[in-house]
Amino acid sequence: MVPRPTIGILLDHASDGSFSKRPHYALRNAYFDAIWRAGGLPLGVGYLAGAEESTLEKIQGLLIPGGFYPFPEAYYGDVQGETISGGAVPDIGLADQGPVVAGVVGPGDPPPGRHAAELALLAAALEQRLPVLGICAGMQVIATQAGVRLFKNLRNQVDCAVDHLDEKPAEEPAHAVRVAPGTRLHDILGCDEMWVNTAHNEAPRPPLDDDGKRFAAGDAAAGAVPWPAALVASAVASDGVIEAIERRDQPFCIGVQWHPEFFLDEGDPNLSLFNAFVAAAAD
Repeated sequence: MVPRPTIGILLDHASDGSFSKRPHYALRNAYFDAIWRAGGLPLGVGYLAGAEESTLEKIQGLLIPGGFYPFPEAYYGDVQGETISGGAVPDIGLADQGPVVAGVVGPGDPPPGRHAAELALLAAALEQRLPVLGICAGMQVIATQAGVRLFKNLRNQVDCAVDHLDEKPAEEPAHAVRVAPGTRLHDILGCDEMWVNTAHNEAPRPPLDDDGKRFAAGDAAAGAVPWPAALVASAVASDGVIEAIERRDQPFCIGVQWHPEFFLDEGDPNLSLFNAFVAAAAD
């Protein structure tokens, strides 16, 4: 029997709830089911300061899941009042987007427990070139770690074609995304377009090109920001919301804004994503 690579899954956290009135880790079964279905051995990872090296010695890949928790305000910058016009879609076959932007965590704005843990684990995993998959908030962590700022409230800042937070239940596809040819994600999914679910109200701000007009002319470029050269937007919704990213300087570092763990039928592109992630961890 071929050994299963161990995939560390960062656990989410709840301060209270039906499971316990006291702080506890919590995460949906679907993440674990997806890794097991793809041939990996899922291992829950808690928030233990200083345990990054020991954790990475035990795992061959890192999954950063979704979750609703506060990011530092510095991630959003001072441009929260801008609106992107509907139908302005960024060019997602991106080339060089200029110099790497410095990290945006302010010294007076320490991240909360989960975020501090995932930042440390992500940095260590990237340094060791371990495969990384970010889902929903996990994708945003990959983006902000590279220096990209976020839209804080898509409903208020972008003229969205759908309600990216509550359009449909997470078990149902809600809108299409266009996948950029030439990206690793396109190679994995094997399609130019696919339907995805949606459960987010934040997203990376789109990248500028050299003349600052990655979006259509006029106000449509208002929310764009510089992106690091290593980061690529690999999928986008029809309203211009970035739906997937990947790092070209890593063997496998992909983030998707949707929740692929809900769609694990044989032949589904979402299962292909988990298969590719686990296969990368097995190499």
